[in-house]
Amino acid sequence: MHSRASQNRLSGSAFHSRISALLLAMLSTMAAIYVAGRLWQDATDRVYLIQELDKRSGQGESAISVDDTLKIIACREQQKQLSTLEMQLAAARQEGFVPKSLSKNEGAHSKKKLLAVIGIFTTFGRKKNRDAIRKAWMPSGAALKKLADEKGIVVRFVIGRSPNRGDSLDKQIDRENEQTNDFIVLDGQVEASEERPKKMKSFYIHAVENWDAEFYVKVNDDVYVNIDVLGATLTAYLNKPRVYIGCMKSGEVFSEPTHKWYEPDWWKFGNAKSYFTHASGELYAISRALAQFISINRSILRTYAHDDVSAGSWFIGLDVKHIDERKFCCSSWLPGAICTAV
Repeated sequence: MHSRASQNRLSGSAFHSRISALLLAMLSTMAAIYVAGRLWQDATDRVYLIQELDKRSGQGESAISVDDTLKIIACREQQKQLSTLEMQLAAARQEGFVPKSLSKNEGAHSKKKLLAVIGIFTTFGRKKNRDAIRKAWMPSGAALKKLADEKGIVVRFVIGRSPNRGDSLDKQIDRENEQTNDFIVLDGQVEASEERPKKMKSFYIHAVENWDAEFYVKVNDDVYVNIDVLGATLTAYLNKPRVYIGCMKSGEVFSEPTHKWYEPDWWKFGNAKSYFTHASGELYAISRALAQFISINRSILRTYAHDDVSAGSWFIGLDVKHIDERKFCCSSWLPGAICTAV
């Protein structure tokens, strides 16, 4: 009995030894295949590199140095990374995360960098206001182009489309624009008082994608502007990369739905019911970096009931210089003011 048990133990040990040897052999074979594959790949790379150098230097029998090998491999890796980044950039542009101006500067209205693009916010039934502005401070025809060419200032009326697309209101604007050629017509934007904050956002998106300017300015169509003083004032801030310039103010947040300035999101402004500091909507300017920020983040920027509050809210969490420029206070009749509200 003892002899039979000993034989069984010996045969079991031999069996396990054979299994171990088999596994070891398999692992050795796999390792050999892996090493051979790597050596083959390295040899292939080396042949490729030598051929490339031969093409460039004409030295058919020359040897390649380690430094040259590393440089060429690094170049190939960078080329792969660049290709990947270009694909990612194209995908991001499709999603609207990259402003078109970064990729199609050749198609912009002006190849020369401008000082400012001024958007005069108007609406249907305000032709008398527009005509008064054309006579008072906004050039027409060739003089409008001359203003852009010589002073780097583009001025356009900004309007959306009628809720009843293609109706008489739209046709009136189209006819007026055919005569004056001084409108930005936001085809994708409905023209309505409650849509004004979205219209403001659409204007900045359109402007930064079509003109390369240092500043983008929003002004109402009941404000008269001194173009020369405005240009000189903006020029003084050219050395600041992210500026938000206007007649800074705050004010009460109205929670009563019947109030003229009712704010549906009044509860977001705390118990004090007071708006954060922001520029008055009559006239304010933002630098190119901020306009690009609006364009890039268009889909996630929240708008409030008022366009000036909406713009101010977008810059609270950014590294932005708020400039309380009293010359932008159009209703205060201050000496040297850039604008006058009528």
